[in-house]
Amino acid sequence: MTTATPATPVPPEGSLTGLTVGVTADRRRDELETLLRRRGAKILSAPALRIVPLDDDALVRDATDACLARPLDYVVATTGVGWRGWISAAEGWGTGARLVEACRAATVISRGPKATGAIRASGLRESYAPASEAVDEMLVWLLERDLAGRRVAVQEHGAPLPEFTAALRERGAEVVEVPVYRWGPAADPDAVRRLVEATVRGEVHALPFTSAPAIEAFLAAADGTGRREQVLDALRTNVLAACIGPVCARPLLAADVPCVWPERGRLGALVRTLDQELPARHRRHLATAGGDLTLQGAAVTGPAGTVHLTPLPAAVLRALAERPGTVLSRAELLRRAWPAADASEAPRPPDAHVVEAAVGRLRSALGPYGSLVRTVTKRGYRLAVDPG
Repeated sequence: MTTATPATPVPPEGSLTGLTVGVTADRRRDELETLLRRRGAKILSAPALRIVPLDDDALVRDATDACLARPLDYVVATTGVGWRGWISAAEGWGTGARLVEACRAATVISRGPKATGAIRASGLRESYAPASEAVDEMLVWLLERDLAGRRVAVQEHGAPLPEFTAALRERGAEVVEVPVYRWGPAADPDAVRRLVEATVRGEVHALPFTSAPAIEAFLAAADGTGRREQVLDALRTNVLAACIGPVCARPLLAADVPCVWPERGRLGALVRTLDQELPARHRRHLATAGGDLTLQGAAVTGPAGTVHLTPLPAAVLRALAERPGTVLSRAELLRRAWPAADASEAPRPPDAHVVEAAVGRLRSALGPYGSLVRTVTKRGYRLAVDPG
């Protein structure tokens, strides 16, 4: 006869309960945040960039007219949203059908699945799409062709592609750049700065990114506050960097930041990746005299239900949980739970009152689990666990 082992309690609200995720995306931000909230995550929303449609539609219209003036040989689609925007704008001018036919007569190349989906939705088929979704692979593919006298339309993806278009022109191609939209500065730069500070303080558990420009803008915001290296250190250690794909991840990989990404570049797949990675990093199980507990981020789940903590009590509990049963001195607890204000600043000297007050707040916030935190006279504090 065997006895079933009771399942370790898991937060009932969702697999990401107690974990905080910073969202820097602008486009489809609501969808991403909804998917994360359904799993119980707390969201810090701080779009690092915003998509700004061109105020002067004449620029897009002139580029479209140039594409229609003479036959195109190659058409480069870099993003799904940009391609759809271009076709939609042309339809509004009454030239949509002509533009589609002009593209049909040309060789269409696509940067990735999203662009491919938009191309096919407009009734066209792509001739080439790099597996890496990299612009430079598209360029290599084009440069292998005879481009002298060829006409190439390039749908831009939020910013000009000067190196890409210059290389085509050097090989004799006539390039028509189609600026469908632009990346603009963050609508709320203060929100981005707050996310930078929360990342440095250890209050953020993951930063998912959906575009390389958003990563660059976020790091630029960190640079502006003198926190760039601290943010990078956090991303190399305690904060999970998750990207929509390898192309998106390039700015982080160049800075030696480890990244994860799904096999398919979709929001749902990105969230599933977070769902797989984050609990494994931040979920800790403890056997106590009062029953098994699960610590995950800022949440504690056990027989009496789930308790949610604010950042400082959560940081104190996390420091104790890293070495359950081991006594941490006030100085050690202060060092672990209160990060230095600046990279060059040494940790503050021990302040018994500060630590005692924080531990008191933690016990109060833990409610039915408050007895988990024990005082060891003249030595410090420890987390009470069942030695068995």
